[in-house]
Amino acid sequence: MLFTSLDYLLFLPVVVVLFWVLPLKFRLPMLLAASWFFYMCWNPAFIALIVGMTAFNYYFGKLLSKADQNKKLVFGIGVGANLLCLAVFKYANMFVTSMSSATGLVTGHNPDWSLNIILPLAISFFTFEFIHYLFEIYRGNKPVDSFVLFSLFAAFFPTQIAGPIKRYPDFVAQMNAHQEKHPTLKMFDDGLPLILIGLAKKVLLADNLAVLVQMGMQEPSSYGAPELWLFAYAFAFQIYFDFSGYTDIARGSAMLFGYKIPINFNMPYIAKNIADFWHRWHISLSSWLRDYLFIPLGGSRGGRWLTHRNLFLTMALGGLWHGASWSFMVWGVYHGLALIIHREYTFLRDRIAPLKAFSETKLYSAMSLLLTFHVVCIGWVFFRVENIQNAFMIVKRMILMKPIFSTAEQGQFFVLKENMPVVVPVVLIMVALLLIQNWPVSYLNSKSFFKTLPAPVKAVFCTVLLFALITFIPDDQKPFIYFQF
Repeated sequence: MLFTSLDYLLFLPVVVVLFWVLPLKFRLPMLLAASWFFYMCWNPAFIALIVGMTAFNYYFGKLLSKADQNKKLVFGIGVGANLLCLAVFKYANMFVTSMSSATGLVTGHNPDWSLNIILPLAISFFTFEFIHYLFEIYRGNKPVDSFVLFSLFAAFFPTQIAGPIKRYPDFVAQMNAHQEKHPTLKMFDDGLPLILIGLAKKVLLADNLAVLVQMGMQEPSSYGAPELWLFAYAFAFQIYFDFSGYTDIARGSAMLFGYKIPINFNMPYIAKNIADFWHRWHISLSSWLRDYLFIPLGGSRGGRWLTHRNLFLTMALGGLWHGASWSFMVWGVYHGLALIIHREYTFLRDRIAPLKAFSETKLYSAMSLLLTFHVVCIGWVFFRVENIQNAFMIVKRMILMKPIFSTAEQGQFFVLKENMPVVVPVVLIMVALLLIQNWPVSYLNSKSFFKTLPAPVKAVFCTVLLFALITFIPDDQKPFIYFQF
């Protein structure tokens, strides 16, 4: 059930009404049942896996909290069981395919080995939340007493498929406080506009940008460097509007029940360096990787080079988490190396007085923003292009700026042909605005501009947005990009 589908637009108000009209003791069980129904709309059979993983981690959390001498062993078994489940469903196909290819290189005959295991929807996000839960129990937090509360923490339908990744102490505390909650106008005043904004990001922007991106991905070898940069820009905005749109809908939907879930984006494309980018992009994942992978590996406690090793491993594994392919692994390694280079540069910059003084100027800030954005765009090529050879070919052309013109249309830019989609000039304008100036967006965000608008103005804004959604909605609905993870 897609957030952008008519089914969801009917499902959500029904569940919201039931939640607030039912007696208190039935609200959370009903919300859990609705969340499991939401998951079953994709594939009913896999609900058994999700419920099984939930039951295992619920009872294992209780066992872990009571463990004494063997606590570390019990904790390791619990985390290992979750990772094993993820490995079987998400990475077994990749492993067998890679072994098949390796055997073919050695023997000259490529055996047709395949498992054809179906990847359960959202298994990565379920696994991350379960591992987080076991980590927190191991560190001394109390386990959740109610199976309903624990199950709802994992399965809460607004965050079920692609996050944001919740932290159980905060969310369980909100569920425990549900007896004191009553529907208020503020819940709907905050939630409904956020849902509309999320729908607009996804339907009006991301899905239309996808047309241009797909055009570039069909025959990337036919395009020149400027066009490949344009496709990279387009995908950068597509994935941002797609994922942040999903997050807006998720947060807005949760608000209708009186729940607050973490923000996931904070204007990532105005980041001044790659570390700043990861403080702004997919915040719930980057903080999870920091707390449950980077820090357990040793964090920055072991000195400069051990810190680099931990950064590299964290980002490489983070890339592999996104998908069972070498392209995602390379994307993670690329960001790991970028973070290491940034740390080394910062270490050097702070020891050179003229460079340190220049780093405090507005010109340096603008140059840093431009450089960071383009570094991120190069990384997006590896994220988007499934064939790793094609990805390296595209990046090589982008960096060398060769060829300038399309190989299929000698002497001209292919994207300037008459049959190009209207989204091309829109993308060019958006990129130009981003790169020229970002202070208006920063100012409006820091002042919480939208939240301070009078109710009539906000109502007009939502009405116009709704009209635009109805008028310009694409013919085909595209799933959210992060649903594949």
